Amino acid sequence: MADDIRVRFGLRVRDLRRQRGWTQVEFAEKLGMDRSYLADVERGKRNISLLNIDLLSKGFGLSLARFFSRL
Repeated sequence: MADDIRVRFGLRVRDLRRQRGWTQVEFAEKLGMDRSYLADVERGKRNISLLNIDLLSKGFGLSLARFFSRL
């Protein structure tokens, strides 16, 4: 399961969110994203679009390269 890019991506999102001390609700509201969608992303249940990947990276204040650097 850890070989699945969706799971690795979700874990990266969760780790970054937790490092900043944000709840899923807080981060989802900051992004204008539904909390249940964010939860599904973090669990690797969503095949997220490029537009939402860009939105997440900007929400964390990271370039796409840095956002993907630890996958």
